[in-house]
Amino acid sequence: MAYDVTTIGHDPDAFELFYRAHVEVVGRFVARRVDDPHAAADLTAEVFLAAIESARGYRPERGSEVGWLFGVARNVIAAEQRRWHRHRRAAAEVAGRRVLDADDLARIEERIDAEAVARRTYEAVRGLPDDTRALLELVAVDGLSTAEAAQVLGITAVAARVRLHRARRAVRLSLANPS
Repeated sequence: MAYDVTTIGHDPDAFELFYRAHVEVVGRFVARRVDDPHAAADLTAEVFLAAIESARGYRPERGSEVGWLFGVARNVIAAEQRRWHRHRRAAAEVAGRRVLDADDLARIEERIDAEAVARRTYEAVRGLPDDTRALLELVAVDGLSTAEAAQVLGITAVAARVRLHRARRAVRLSLANPS
């Protein structure tokens, strides 16, 4: 019995013939890229599941069944490698953390609560236009005078004083009216 690749997604007999014709070549393709036998078996099965899902997209004029199947296999293996790398990164992040007990959590919650005003202040400052925020940071954080900050930004001292006054007022209003 012959089969049409585009039918393997809905014709079990066509899929069985397709699978038997290609399982060895796909298994070798996967084994060249994966060194864990369990992962190789799982990925080989995933390749055929993906082939079932994308069978309607097969076009014989674009290449052979094996070429198409290798494309499917490459996508399946690449997706698995991305998952593996994400999992490894997440595991590394978690491994560096210790488990928190109730006292640790309570102290952290207290610290978070204590810093609420500072967080709101940072949010208010982030909401300022870039040039105004830069001026405010030069004066409030870096300790420059208004005239020195104006020189750094290439504006007049008068313009700097006006912007600084408006920035401080905007931050105060933001803190007085939390949203």
